[in-house]
Amino acid sequence: MEDNLSPVPDDVISVCAANAVLRTEGVAALSGGLTNAISLTFRKKESISKGIKVDSKNDGIVLDLYLITDYGAKIPEVAWNVQHNVRDEVEQMTDMTISEVNVHVQGVTKEKDD
Repeated sequence: MEDNLSPVPDDVISVCAANAVLRTEGVAALSGGLTNAISLTFRKKESISKGIKVDSKNDGIVLDLYLITDYGAKIPEVAWNVQHNVRDEVEQMTDMTISEVNVHVQGVTKEKDD
């Protein structure tokens, strides 16, 4: 049984967060991991919340973001910018409090051959 204390559905929060993540310079993509692979295998479509985990708690929303950075990007700077962009976007769009934005860098894109 899911304990969803949020008046806004998790999918809506995920979409807001995904938009903010993907607009951040230095982010190549969201990383779907095992859950997305299973969704692709059985449902033949990508999960709308690929790379984003939403957990509603009494003191606010906790977001875990799984992403791939661009080759050559400064990872701490990208993570910091993602945290701020996601917090601002989700709080503005949902009028909910974000208590944590955890960024998990899952990989780096390969260097482009010129």
